Amino acid sequence: MFRETIYRDTIKDLEPLSGEIEMDETMFGGRRPGKRGWGASGKSLVFGIYQRNGKVLTFPISSRARDTMMPYITRYTQTGSLYYTDDWFAYTSLPIRGNHVVVLKDKGVHKGRDHINGIEGFWSFAKHWLYQYWGIHQAYFHLYLKEIEWRFNHRNENLVILLRRLLSQQISIVKEQI
Repeated sequence: MFRETIYRDTIKDLEPLSGEIEMDETMFGGRRPGKRGWGASGKSLVFGIYQRNGKVLTFPISSRARDTMMPYITRYTQTGSLYYTDDWFAYTSLPIRGNHVVVLKDKGVHKGRDHINGIEGFWSFAKHWLYQYWGIHQAYFHLYLKEIEWRFNHRNENLVILLRRLLSQQISIVKEQI
């Protein structure tokens, strides 16, 4: 019930991010026998948009293709922003929307001063948070993902007070429906 309430609240207030934006994609899921990396089976692919010193937005996606990620970029980022991404080819059309900085890596270490440490730090936070569950059913993954996003976006606030407020709003909505 908590995760469903957080999920509903999170998706109703989605506004485009602006300014300095980091974008990246990652895979969630434990170790499995067989193919490793981006082609591994049984993993969940997630796309993330992080506004530096601000919020993060996450979306489960079906592939890393440009056609899959660009609708999220156009809907949830403002034109004219400064985009920081890795060198994945799906991001090649970003200069049309704003300034685009490609962050290059050498053996996992950033070359130069540009980085995408914010979104990569969120991935670490999210995977560490999910580790304690020892696996989540695929049908509920989006709820857990939005819960982690909500916790991260409200990391400087009292979560108990926020959750109490959300639940009381949800209860009043249910009462009105009855």
